[in-house]
Amino acid sequence: MFSNYFNKKTIFATHFLFMSNTEKGYFAHPTAVIDEGCKIGKGTKIWHFSHIMPDCIIGENCNLGQNVVVSPKVVLGNNVKVQNNVSIYTGVICEDDVFLGPSMVFTNVINPRSAVPRRDQYKETLVKKGASIGANATIVCGHTIGKYALIGAGAVVTKDVPDYALVVGNPARQIGWVSEYGHRLQFDEKGIAICPESGQKYQLKDGKVSRIE
Repeated sequence: MFSNYFNKKTIFATHFLFMSNTEKGYFAHPTAVIDEGCKIGKGTKIWHFSHIMPDCIIGENCNLGQNVVVSPKVVLGNNVKVQNNVSIYTGVICEDDVFLGPSMVFTNVINPRSAVPRRDQYKETLVKKGASIGANATIVCGHTIGKYALIGAGAVVTKDVPDYALVVGNPARQIGWVSEYGHRLQFDEKGIAICPESGQKYQLKDGKVSRIE
């Protein structure tokens, strides 16, 4: 009896909050905490036990999984996917189409000490368009992840990552290049590679990769 009552109440609360948030243009699960002063784009979904803090900006059509924290002044572009158990700290900027894998870690202070306040020393970390960061990877603050780069699961990134680079390990090292669809690129003697899924053509020149078709 109590179980049926609880389920009905839960369904009603969920429906009410869904309708309320839909009017705002986004959905937030009833257990999510949305602080005043944040900006959330249309079509974005925020799931169980997540906390969206003041003065952050979240773009359109993003998906934030369970137990995600978005700290003040964080910026997320459009169509950013954040998997469960990710904390995005002040100083992090993610451009459009970024993927943050489960339990990956950002930092924002190089030399943290509990007894030494360093809130004025947060370093910026930029994750460029289309980049993917694998599960349990760690991004040491103050670096840039290039567009469409792919960070392997568990990698520890301690320096900038080039566009389209594939990096793995601790510390992370580059082992190749990937396409915008996430496939490893095999370059011929002319420095040309074709993505096997999309057919897009890429060029490797002077140690940098760019899409040419």
